[in-house]
Amino acid sequence: MNNYNECHLCPRNCKVDRTKGKSGFCGESDKLKISSIGPHFGEEPPISGTNGSGTIFFTGCSLKCIFCQNYQISMDGMGRIWEVSEVVNEIEKMYYAYKVHNVNFVTPDHFFPHTIEIVKLLRKRKIDIPILYNTSGYQKLSSLKKIEDYTDMYMPDFKYSDKNLSKKLSNCDDYPEITIEAISEMVKQKGFLDSFENNTNIAKKGVLVRHLILPDNVKNSIDVLTTLFLEFGKNIPISLMSQYYPAQRFRVNSENEDISFLNRRITSDEFKQVYEHALSLGLKNMLVQFPYNFKTQSDITDFVPDFRKKKPFKGNKDIGI
Repeated sequence: MNNYNECHLCPRNCKVDRTKGKSGFCGESDKLKISSIGPHFGEEPPISGTNGSGTIFFTGCSLKCIFCQNYQISMDGMGRIWEVSEVVNEIEKMYYAYKVHNVNFVTPDHFFPHTIEIVKLLRKRKIDIPILYNTSGYQKLSSLKKIEDYTDMYMPDFKYSDKNLSKKLSNCDDYPEITIEAISEMVKQKGFLDSFENNTNIAKKGVLVRHLILPDNVKNSIDVLTTLFLEFGKNIPISLMSQYYPAQRFRVNSENEDISFLNRRITSDEFKQVYEHALSLGLKNMLVQFPYNFKTQSDITDFVPDFRKKKPFKGNKDIGI
């Protein structure tokens, strides 16, 4: 498997030789490590559909946001080593048993070479469903160009317009410019998510950008939406998310900066300010997660996974492999 020696798959450019058992910033060697494979119903409607999205949650992460709800796998390293053929066997089971609508690689960029091999083998087995790269947005253009022929859809985050905030929470002050360049490349490759353009229920191609509103950071969210509008126009598909939940307790980060604002959910007023700005921009293709849909504690914690369990998400239907 190539590209793991002197690794430069992500913008961190660790240049670590992961083939020698060493781990880069992502926390992983060149051994494919995955925490969960199964149908998932908690993605956006055009992605989950009625049969679920065939998610593969990769262990490790090249961004490591301090507030990550998937911290068990992004930071704590939960998961096991898989062979490519094993992964494809599991995907094949999902495909035939549950008719999942897509293969959903979740935070895969530090394992891009393995994902290419997975897609090649799926195609040999005539499993021809859309391939989705579900990413942090913090990707290198050179890596995106290498996977262009092996993906149909991208679902990147655009977390930060504020480089000080990205430095404080994800230890990278270059996040805004790196991510807007990455999204531009994704749109160039695949266009906008086709379910909006074709008025269909299930997406098969294109880009959908996610943004999670963070507490005490309305201006960051407003500037994210403005940037997307200015770069791509009013038709850029956006998923506006209000599900932030403090999965851990926060006081300070590694630089001893106060991040205690992360200890609460967003308020209705914070959401209203961001949502009204989106409407004022005239954004046409939005999927909106309204906070009033979370009527109980369990409604919000359904989105918080526990990867110690076979079915990490409580909100998933009672199926699985």
